[in-house]
Amino acid sequence: MLDVSSDASHNRTVVTVVATAESAVDAAFRGIAKAAELIDLNQHTGEHPRIGATDVCPFIPLEGATMDDCIALARALGQRVGDELGIPVYLYERAATRPDRENLADIRRGEFEQAKIEIGAKPNRVPDFGPNHVHATAGATVIGARPFLVAYNVYLGGAENVAVAKAVAKAVRGSSGGLRYVKGLGLEVDGQAQVSMNLVDTEKTPVYRAFELVKQEAAAHGVAPTWSEIVGLVPEQALFDTAARHLQLRGFSKDLVLEHKVRRAISGGESVSGFVASVASNSPAPGGGSVAAHVGVLGAALAQMVSGLTIGRKKYAAVENEMKALALEAVTLGNTLSALVVEDSAAYTVVTEAYKLPKDTPEQQTARNAAIQRALRYATEVPLQTAEACARVAELAATAAEQGNTNAASDAGVSALVAEAACRGAVYNVRINIGSLTDKAAAKPLADKAAQVLERARAAAARAATAVEKNIGG
Repeated sequence: MLDVSSDASHNRTVVTVVATAESAVDAAFRGIAKAAELIDLNQHTGEHPRIGATDVCPFIPLEGATMDDCIALARALGQRVGDELGIPVYLYERAATRPDRENLADIRRGEFEQAKIEIGAKPNRVPDFGPNHVHATAGATVIGARPFLVAYNVYLGGAENVAVAKAVAKAVRGSSGGLRYVKGLGLEVDGQAQVSMNLVDTEKTPVYRAFELVKQEAAAHGVAPTWSEIVGLVPEQALFDTAARHLQLRGFSKDLVLEHKVRRAISGGESVSGFVASVASNSPAPGGGSVAAHVGVLGAALAQMVSGLTIGRKKYAAVENEMKALALEAVTLGNTLSALVVEDSAAYTVVTEAYKLPKDTPEQQTARNAAIQRALRYATEVPLQTAEACARVAELAATAAEQGNTNAASDAGVSALVAEAACRGAVYNVRINIGSLTDKAAAKPLADKAAQVLERARAAAARAATAVEKNIGG
């Protein structure tokens, strides 16, 4: 948890959390569940619009993540919230399933009170996930994926200037003809007039431009800004741009910032090189199973890349929807395989710990043997999951090779090849652990399934190879 911001007037708390792709959905789900437990919207009022106890939950890509990652996470979270908490969920921004739900304000219009009347009564209010009625106390929740948003407020003096704040907000916000990437409201907060803004794309509408327009519009009413604030966190580049503008720095870039260069020097390539170093060490874990899963992640990333190079091109309009779905599934598979990289090493540890159990008495020997068999079964199931995910990656790669951008055919081919290799490697791990299982009746279905999965990967790789040869010729 990086930041928590709240105040009594808005009666709203903004929580900023950073998480890995593997843990983000579970972390967000727990937060939403706790909010539903603690907050009753029937007893809640505040200056800021809201539709749910968890009003909105956006996923935002940081360094190393993509918007497709966030879309997949948003959909996974929406499914869980709807199914497990009984809260209706609407997807918005980049994760939206329909154009009229891209804008958060459109979904939230009328707030909780209107949602109680409309959800279940109007066809256009059927949620993307969950029941077709509001949760009795937690309302509905809006989940999505978007670029980093900066919550930025400018104060215009005392409460006597609230009317001015409302007029300025109307002039500034994009929906009223102002700055396209700004949403704004005029409010009274703690006895002061506030222009509350969401800057939804600070690259296209920098913080300083929003402030300058507020200042200009307020001046037309004979009012001047007294101070401003940022709610939550802000990307460093947004402040760098503002400072460069104020100081009239020419040719400014982040490479001029000492700390930025230090961070890059320290962390550059750390995750990949660190993993390679761990594999190369004399420790048996991470081993072949983790490497197979890691290679599968690369195959999924390549399949996602090919779909991204296909989407939005007129020549491939007929397969646009299929390529979008392919990209999202590749993201999900990549996240699954990333988790399996770690889990495979953990499974090996479980096995080694089982073999270390005492065996001095018949009882201890029995308990140890049972623990070893359980551990081996776990160590068999983990690479089997890896093999299944890699086989599916190979199938996506084959589809990308057959239907995707022909200029990226070789990339799709590499995706299929590495996915097949990763699947075969994972199956090796399944088979070697099966050999140590004493319950042969239980082992046979695992062996059969591994063989079937590997055959799927082989077939998909062959499909991809055929498509690649057709496309590249020569």
